Amino acid sequence: MLAMDDKTVEALGKLSAALETTEHARGHLYAMHQLTGEADFKLDEAVSLLREAGHDKLADRVETELIGRDVIPGRWTFQIVEEYDDGYYDAFRAVEKAARDELAGGRRHVYEARLKQERQGR
Repeated sequence: MLAMDDKTVEALGKLSAALETTEHARGHLYAMHQLTGEADFKLDEAVSLLREAGHDKLADRVETELIGRDVIPGRWTFQIVEEYDDGYYDAFRAVEKAARDELAGGRRHVYEARLKQERQGR
């Protein structure tokens, strides 16, 4: 085991915690992707029911303005997820891993491991 000073352990702990927060954000992004897709498919049912109820003009509006619409210009949610994964998320993971490799011999959760040792070593 590499000997590390307290500041290095703390810094790696903060970097690891930041990555965990990014993982959490990524989960929300995937949830947004799935929920938006689910909502889009529910619109098909709404259009059918509007038509059955004789509201063709409103059904047409839902079809033309909402179904299959980009959530931001030129992008569906899967594209946002892919760009996040391939850009920010991959870069974040690479930097965090490089720091662990350089400072901790690749070990993960060095802060938590030290905390466990301190809390159980009473």
